[in-house]
Amino acid sequence: MENKLKLGVPKGSLQNATIELFKRSGWKINVNGRSYFPDINDPEIECAICRAQEMSIYVESGTLDAGLTGKDWIAENQSDVHVVTDLIYSKVSSRPARWILAVAGDSPVRKLEDLQGKKIATEMVGFTKRYFAERNIDVEVEFSWGATEAKVVSGLADAIVEVTETESTIRAHGLRIVKELMQTNTQLIANRKAWEDPFKKAKIKQLALLLHSALVAEKLVGLKMNVPEEKADDIISILPSLNAPTISHLYKSSWLSVEIVVDVSVVRDLIPKILEKGGEGIIEYPLNKVL
Repeated sequence: MENKLKLGVPKGSLQNATIELFKRSGWKINVNGRSYFPDINDPEIECAICRAQEMSIYVESGTLDAGLTGKDWIAENQSDVHVVTDLIYSKVSSRPARWILAVAGDSPVRKLEDLQGKKIATEMVGFTKRYFAERNIDVEVEFSWGATEAKVVSGLADAIVEVTETESTIRAHGLRIVKELMQTNTQLIANRKAWEDPFKKAKIKQLALLLHSALVAEKLVGLKMNVPEEKADDIISILPSLNAPTISHLYKSSWLSVEIVVDVSVVRDLIPKILEKGGEGIIEYPLNKVL
C-alpha cells in the first residue's frame, strides 16, 4: 500500500496565508475552485480543506493524519492530539491572537465577577463555559454565528468573548476590553497513531522543519555590499548579522564584497549608515528559508 500523509489545510481567513507559507516552504498547494481536496506537488501528501474550528476533531479521529489549526480550537474541542510545533502567522500579523472579554464602553462591568447572571455571546462556547465555571461565576453563554461585536451594541448580550489581533474592530464598535482570556496561534498537530508511524512522523517533522524555516526567513533579508578595504572594520562594526559577515575580495581590487543576513526591521536605518561610511553597491534580497 502506498504511503500517504493526509494533511488538513484550514479553510477561511487563514487559507491564503497557509498556502503562501507552504509555497515558501517548497510545497505548492493548488486549490481548484470549490474542491475541498486541492492538489499538492508532493506525491506523499494528500490535502483536504476544512474549517479550523473542526480540524482537531478530524485529526483526533484519524480522518486526517495532521493539520494546521489554532490553539484555541484545540482547547474548545478538548481534542487529544499531538502538538508538533507552534507556527505564529496570520493574515494580519506575526503576533499571537488573543481571545478577550469585552463589554460596551459605558458598561458597569469592570471585572469577571460583575458578569454573574449575565449573558455572554461567543463562538468559543465550550471554552467560555469552562473558564467561568472554574471561577464559580454563573453566566449564560450563547453561540454567536458572527458579527459578535454587534451583540453588545444591540443589547443582545452583556459581554462578548472574541478573538482579536489589532483590537481595531473592538474599538470601532466602542467596546472596552475587561480581560484577556487566552492567547492563541496556529499549531501543526498530528493524530497520535499517525505520530507513531515512522513514515508519517518523518513526513510531519519535515513539514514542521521547513514551515518554521520559512517563517524565520520572513523576518530576515540578505544584504550584499562593496566595501573599501581600508574602511572595512569601521563598516563591519555597525553590521548586525546572524553570525559573522561573509567577506571576499573583489577580483584584482582593494575592495571587499560583504554579505550579511539581518532583521528586515533594521534595514531602513542601516543602509544610510553604510553609505555614510563608504559602502557602495548595496543589494537587498528576500530569503525563502533560514535553518
